[in-house]
Amino acid sequence: MLAMWSKARELAEMAPPERNRWVDFLRAVSILAVVFGHWLMAGLYVDETGGLQRGDLLSVSTWAHWLTWAFQVMPVFFLVGGYSNGVSWDATSRKAGPRQKGLYRDWLASRVQRLITPTFPVLLLWAVLAVVMTQVGLDRAQIRMATEAALIPVWFLAVYLLVTACTPLAKKAWDRFGWLSFLIYIPIAMATDWLRFSAGVPYINFTNFLWVFLAIHQLGFAWREGRFDNRLFALATFGVGLGILISITVYGFYPVSMVSAPGGFSNSLPPTLALFALGVTQVGLVLALEPLGRKMLDNLGIWTATVLMNGMIMTVYLWHLTAFVLVMTIAWVGFGGVGLDSVPGTGEWWATRPLWLGIYLVALLPMIAIFARHERTFTAIRGGRTVPKIRTVLGVLMICIGLAATAGLTIASPEGVTGVRLWVIALPLVGAAFLGFGPIYRPSNKQAATD
Repeated sequence: MLAMWSKARELAEMAPPERNRWVDFLRAVSILAVVFGHWLMAGLYVDETGGLQRGDLLSVSTWAHWLTWAFQVMPVFFLVGGYSNGVSWDATSRKAGPRQKGLYRDWLASRVQRLITPTFPVLLLWAVLAVVMTQVGLDRAQIRMATEAALIPVWFLAVYLLVTACTPLAKKAWDRFGWLSFLIYIPIAMATDWLRFSAGVPYINFTNFLWVFLAIHQLGFAWREGRFDNRLFALATFGVGLGILISITVYGFYPVSMVSAPGGFSNSLPPTLALFALGVTQVGLVLALEPLGRKMLDNLGIWTATVLMNGMIMTVYLWHLTAFVLVMTIAWVGFGGVGLDSVPGTGEWWATRPLWLGIYLVALLPMIAIFARHERTFTAIRGGRTVPKIRTVLGVLMICIGLAATAGLTIASPEGVTGVRLWVIALPLVGAAFLGFGPIYRPSNKQAATD
C-alpha cells in the first residue's frame, strides 16, 4: 500500500493546475458510497433451524429507506461521466482536426476498455467458481445466490456504456439546444412511468435506464460550461429537486427507498421519475459545494488520497461484493456461522456493523493488490485498422447485453453440466473482439496524470 500511495502522490503532483479536482473527488466518493451502502444494507444470517437466510436492512427497518437518498449516488457518477466524456470527446475531436475517419470508433473503444478490462477478471473468476461448485455438488440455489450477490455491480456498467456511446450525439444536442437537451427528458421519463403504471405497457420502463441517466449526463455538459457557477442557481436546483422528490414520495405514489425494498416497486431497477428527482437534487447539492470542495483538494494529502482511490476505483467497485461473499462463506462454512446469528436491524446487528465493515475491507485489500493493475491496462486496436462503425456499435451492444444478463439472469444456470450460462460469459468477450481490442499496454505516469 505504501508503494501505491507513493505512486499516487507522484501522479497528484503531476496533475495539471487546470484539472477540476472536484470531478475526481465526486467519482471516488460516489463509488465509496455505493460500496459501503451495499455492505451496510446487505445481510446474511443463520435462522433458528441453522439455515442461511438472505436478508437486508431495508426489509426490516422502514426508517432505513431514507438512507438510500444518501447511498444511491449513481446519478452523481453519471454527472461526472457527462463532464469527463465531454472533455474527452472535445479533446479527441480537436486532435483529429479535419481527419474524422475512425474518430468515433477509436474514442468509444478507449472509453469502453477502461471499464471492461477490469471487469473480465471478476467475471471469469466467478464463472470458474460456479463450474467448480456445480461439479462438487453444491446446491445450485446457493451457487446462484453467491454469483448473483457478487456480480450485481455489473448492471451499472451496461447502462453507463450505453450512455457513453451516445456522447457525440448528446454533446451535439447540448451545443445546439442547451438546456432544452436536458429538459426534454423530463416529459419522456414521466410518460414512460405513466405507460408503465397506468397503461400497463410491458417492458417500457426499462427505457428509463437511458432517459433518466442521459438527462443527468447532460447536466455534466452544463457543469463543464459553467452553467452552475452561480451557487444560488445550484442551490435552487437542489431545492427544486428536493421539493419534487418529497412531494412524489412522501406525499405521492413513489416509494421513499431509492433501491429495491420490500413493500414497493424499485425506483432504480429500472429508474423512475423519483430517481430522476433524486439525481437533480444531488447534482444541485454537490455543485453548490464545489468551491469549498476544490479549496479542500488543494491539500496535497487529500488530493493524493483522491488520486489513489481513482486509480483503483473500478477494482473496489467490482470486487467489493466478492469480498462480502467470501467473508460470509468463511464465517458460515469455516466457522459454523459465527457472528451470523443476529437478524439485520436489531440492536446486536447494529453494534457489530463497524467490526463487519472492517472485516469486509480487510478481505477486499488483497483483491485490490492483485487486480488494481488492470485499472491502468489498456488495449490497442489491432494493426491500427479502422473498425466499421456498425461493428463498433454491435460490439458495445454485445458487451452491454452480456453485462445486463450477468446482473439480471446471473451466470449460474439451474440446468446443464457446467452450471453456467456460457452465452452470458461469452457475450462481453465477443463484443470486445468486435471492437478490435488487441495488444496490452500501460501508459506512462505523465500520460496517466493528464488523463
